Amino acid sequence: MYAAFDREHLVPLWTEVGDLMPSEPRSRVLPHRWRWADLLAVARTAGSLVPVGRGGERRAIALANPGLDGRPFATATLWAAIQYLNPGENAPQHRHSQNAFRFVVEGEGVWTVVGGDAVSMTAGDFLPQAGWNWHSHINTSSGEMAWIDGLDIPLQLALEATFFEPGLEEPEAVDTPERSRSERLWGHPGLRPAEALPSSHGPPLLVYRWEHTDRALDDQLAFDDDRSVTAERGHAVVRYVDPVTGGDVLPTMRVEFHRFRPDISSATRRDVGSSVFQVFSGAATVEVGDQSWVVDRGDLFVVPSWRPWCVTASDRGVDLFEFGDAPVMERLGLARTRIEGPATSSAAGGER
Repeated sequence: MYAAFDREHLVPLWTEVGDLMPSEPRSRVLPHRWRWADLLAVARTAGSLVPVGRGGERRAIALANPGLDGRPFATATLWAAIQYLNPGENAPQHRHSQNAFRFVVEGEGVWTVVGGDAVSMTAGDFLPQAGWNWHSHINTSSGEMAWIDGLDIPLQLALEATFFEPGLEEPEAVDTPERSRSERLWGHPGLRPAEALPSSHGPPLLVYRWEHTDRALDDQLAFDDDRSVTAERGHAVVRYVDPVTGGDVLPTMRVEFHRFRPDISSATRRDVGSSVFQVFSGAATVEVGDQSWVVDRGDLFVVPSWRPWCVTASDRGVDLFEFGDAPVMERLGLARTRIEGPATSSAAGGER
């Protein structure tokens, strides 16, 4: 019988059920932390040695989770990379099916050009870009600039759904206005054009400015005494959404920003699905599974699926940028969260 299974390329369930149907998620992804200072040093070295141009396309250095056998993936579904441009450099135009974004921890001077619309990039800005949009990057300044890219590359590779197409051979000739077309049309809170159609695939707003994120977090924390507004006192969270649909800004990635007051601890929780965090300001102690780190400005860390994690802010507080694959899990009916321990400011508990 087993010889016949081998000959016919068959595998019986009774020998595999433990691996195929474990009692809870078993992620190959490992909790891991990357220090921003180390990433930036490596990127600067690459900037002096590796040109940007057709073929290599981007001077982007991916975070390779140590549990994924050297693959350039932060988690099984998420890609994260530091991208670096020297003064005056241009990253060529291309497009791909993967959904992507850029998040800027520090610096300015680079413009990302999406569908011919030039958008400036400055510290704290979040710049989403749905798949299959033409885009390039231009550093018009006299200084270097590095930022974080997030994409759903591993997910689309697993689904065998990826497409890529190179664009113009020469750098795009674009204006660099004070405000992009997308901001002038879509960057007004609570307001949208009544008839104007988006000029790109996906969400039409191409940049979510730090000044708005910062104000929203502060305003939310002002409601600390109203538990109907803030689930955990001393912890504010905002989500980036599509101004047309009100849903997640990208179809395969949820992007949020957290602010913790000084010395506040979150509840310990588990989530089906993985996330990548980056410290924007302040510092914190982070526990993920059996790992614990002190993280500071720019540092990145990974939370694998169903691993317990919590954050304790330093006496400076902490701001955390997060992106994860929650929209995928929700659409597949697989999302689950378990709160395993109370926050210092609330007694949350249970599973949903």
